[in-house]
Amino acid sequence: MEDGSSRSSWTESYRGMSSANIKGLTLALSSSFFIGASFIVKKKGLKKAAASGVRAGAGGYSYLYEPLWWVGMITMIVGEIANFAAYAFAPAILVTPLGALSIIISAGLAHIILRERLHIFGVLGCVLCVVGSTSIVLHAPQEREIESVKEVWDLATEPGFLLYAAFVIAAVFVLIFRYIPQYGQTHVLVYIGVCSLVGSLSVMSVKALGIALKLTFSGMNQLVYPQTWVFTLVVLSCVITQMNYLNKALDTFNTAVVSPIYYVMFTSFTILASVIMFKDWDRQNPTQILTEMCGFVTILSGTFLLHKTKDMVDGSSLFLPMRRLRQEGFDSESNPLRRSISIPMHLLKHSEGDGFDPENIPLRRQDAGRSP
Repeated sequence: MEDGSSRSSWTESYRGMSSANIKGLTLALSSSFFIGASFIVKKKGLKKAAASGVRAGAGGYSYLYEPLWWVGMITMIVGEIANFAAYAFAPAILVTPLGALSIIISAGLAHIILRERLHIFGVLGCVLCVVGSTSIVLHAPQEREIESVKEVWDLATEPGFLLYAAFVIAAVFVLIFRYIPQYGQTHVLVYIGVCSLVGSLSVMSVKALGIALKLTFSGMNQLVYPQTWVFTLVVLSCVITQMNYLNKALDTFNTAVVSPIYYVMFTSFTILASVIMFKDWDRQNPTQILTEMCGFVTILSGTFLLHKTKDMVDGSSLFLPMRRLRQEGFDSESNPLRRSISIPMHLLKHSEGDGFDPENIPLRRQDAGRSP
């Protein structure tokens, strides 16, 4: 009897996955595949463009003449179109976290194609991101029923969301004009912060535009309302800004690090914007909200692992043969190279007969953290 009751309760809890939500889920999954692959193709194009022009991270736009970059851009556009359609059918809290799949795809392809090594803890970080995202998806609220784009406009012009939008715009300007010139080449969070903050506004506008188009195709023309075109202008402005600074981040930092950090920050700000604008949590009980918050913590833990293991990954390319350094007089205090690299002298003078392997000592330049 108790077993039957629990089974009935379980069935009722998952009965809410409507056909519209299933469509949104399918579109979101396909979007993740395209977007994850686009990161790799675009970075290949950025590398080719940098070989013959000014790097995007240094303010150059030579990548616009690189066909491979455009292939990646088209792939990303296809993914974004699928994502755009998904928002018209399902709530942002359901659609956005599924971007975690693009982390796995981009990290795996970066390891295979770009030879960017991903540490074992980085793999664990990816798994944690997926687990946390799954937890959020399983407890996502139902989509709010909207019958006109005017309803979305009324939600967007309420004091709570207007305050959030003002905060985002102010933070973006501060990042662009104060922090990017000073920290853009050394701190990945600066570029990604701009992309994520602007992205949260773009998703709200994308959802509004998607709802307008869905209603239009169903026979209720929403293109006659000026609000639809205002949302369109916001989408275009935000997407252009996102692409510009995402290109800079990809050209400057490891793809396996950029992708998950961008995902987590973008997801966090997007869900926050959705909660404020569409009041998603008003239709949930405390247990569901708490579970979603635990999902966020799990995702953030995965991102922390990926970010902290970046140096471990990068350090793998800094191994130098110690025997050759000693043969070339590196252990001399007068050697200028000796003074430019941080390494204890006792490692150079250590006897190989003591079982010490001098060929595998990682060397890190003291100025490695600064831009070239």
